[in-house]
Amino acid sequence: MNRSELVDAIAERSGVTKSDVDASLKGLFEVVAGVVAKGGDKITIPGFISFEQGARSARTGRNPQTGETIQVPASKTAKVSAGSKLKNIAAGKEAPPA
Repeated sequence: MNRSELVDAIAERSGVTKSDVDASLKGLFEVVAGVVAKGGDKITIPGFISFEQGARSARTGRNPQTGETIQVPASKTAKVSAGSKLKNIAAGKEAPPA
C-alpha cells in the first residue's frame, strides 16, 4: 500500500477528508522525524508502534570483493518497533480491526 492508498483507506474509514488525512500524515512524519533526529526521546503508540533513535557502534567489517578489513564508523539510526497488539495480529493470535 502506498501513501495515496493509505490516505484513501483512512479517509474512507474515518469519514475525514483526504486532504485532512494527508495533512495529518505529513504532521505525524514531521514530528516523528524531529524526535528521531534529536534523540533521547521516544514516541510510543501503545500496542501499535514506537519510534526512537538507535545507535550502532563502530566495528570492523570486511570488503566482500577483496577480503580486506575496514573500519565501519559509529552511526545513528531510526529504530521502529511493533507493539504487542500489532505483533499478535500479524501472528494470527488476534483478529485485525473490522
